[in-house]
Amino acid sequence: MNHPPSATANQAATPQGGASAPAPVLDVRGLGKGYKLYDHPRQRLRALITGAALHRSHWALRNVSFQLHPGQCLGVVGNNGAGKSTLLKLLAGTLQPTEGAAQCRGRVTAILELGAGFHPDFSGRDNLRFAGGLIGLDAATIAELEPEIIAFSELGDAIDRAVKTYSSGMVVRLAFALVTAVQPELLIVDEALAVGDQNFQKKCVERIEEFRRNGCTILFCSHSLYHVRQLCDVALWMEHGQVRQFGTTEAVLASYEASLRQQTQLQANSSVSTQLQAGTPTWPGADGGSQPTGLAQDGADAPPLPASPRSTDQAYANDPAAGACESESGSFASGGTGPRPKAPAVAAHIVAVDVANLDTSTPPLLRATDLAVTVRARTAPGDAAPSIGVMLEQSHGVGITSLASHVEGAVPRQLAEGLWEITLTFPDLPLHTGEYVVSAYLFDAKGLVVCDEWKACTTFTFVYPTQTPGLLRLPHFWS
Repeated sequence: MNHPPSATANQAATPQGGASAPAPVLDVRGLGKGYKLYDHPRQRLRALITGAALHRSHWALRNVSFQLHPGQCLGVVGNNGAGKSTLLKLLAGTLQPTEGAAQCRGRVTAILELGAGFHPDFSGRDNLRFAGGLIGLDAATIAELEPEIIAFSELGDAIDRAVKTYSSGMVVRLAFALVTAVQPELLIVDEALAVGDQNFQKKCVERIEEFRRNGCTILFCSHSLYHVRQLCDVALWMEHGQVRQFGTTEAVLASYEASLRQQTQLQANSSVSTQLQAGTPTWPGADGGSQPTGLAQDGADAPPLPASPRSTDQAYANDPAAGACESESGSFASGGTGPRPKAPAVAAHIVAVDVANLDTSTPPLLRATDLAVTVRARTAPGDAAPSIGVMLEQSHGVGITSLASHVEGAVPRQLAEGLWEITLTFPDLPLHTGEYVVSAYLFDAKGLVVCDEWKACTTFTFVYPTQTPGLLRLPHFWS
């Protein structure tokens, strides 16, 4: 069921002030893109000759309307096939609409398929000139911007080599440097917010943030809800080619995440139902009446989560400050699900995650009223203090809370050059009895670039003295 934008959504997307409000940079009205599908090539030929309607219509996008004003950042979210990329291509002018119209005021820059127009036999410098002309830059402007573009792309002498000798990362770095060399009035980004290694990712995010501070309007399409939350003040949820919801970022993402959880639950229930109908046991010993150990509370068969590792990458096993490390085989010392990927020697990464006061049972029991999570991380020497995030979830449920140090003004303490540590403590843990999961995240200092993530790295059990329904105890009083 499609829901029209609410009144609050329209208020969020349109500034107040009547006639004094600035004109929208982007005005989309009833935009749609349809395709004619034929069951056989002969039907296509017959339709061309006779004019008969022998096709079936498929609408990749239909009846999309919204406005963006100077300085706004719109995040477009939705499942694969929802019409997000089609919308962006229509706005960028690479596709023509079947119905409706989109009016853009000023220069439009689209970061869609970076490097797609480069000729492999020409040098990077030659491709800069050719591609620059295609995006509307004249020869004099390209010549003026060329040194800055080359410096930003970090290609150095490789700029005079044929593009076919470039790695894929070098190609997208050159393309990103080119298309963002001149600030547009409207910037369209499709899943290309950050490219290359961590240092270059940080430069990309900083450039887009600079555009936004200078009043550039941004339309950002991504599956990374974290970046949508960080960058966007309004959001558009696409479903089956139509607008499902349009409004403030947090309101739209809350609805979208609830829908994703519902879809996941339906799929899990459907899978278990199919297995039961087929007579296939859904867990070891099911035919013998044994209770499954990893069964979710709602009856869906869920994969087991790792126990409570206090682990670090094998590459840093000899680091005296790195805490407990992996075993020789590379698996978690306390019985995880597999080895952590080996971290590069310079890239920022998490070294260890430790939850205090856990016993040795499986999963371990928290033997304290406070939950203290210590995260240790490495960055390149000379880098600023990173931001560290921690998420607490039910083992087979939704998230309970997520916190990040940069949001709350906390700074990790420096143990050594490039080695940082911070402890997050939840005093008098208000959770009811259950099994819980801790995840850790490492960001750059501004919290925009995700450098590393350890999802579900620690599972523990917490027992509340009294059996009380619900998830947690909220601050309250009786009167």
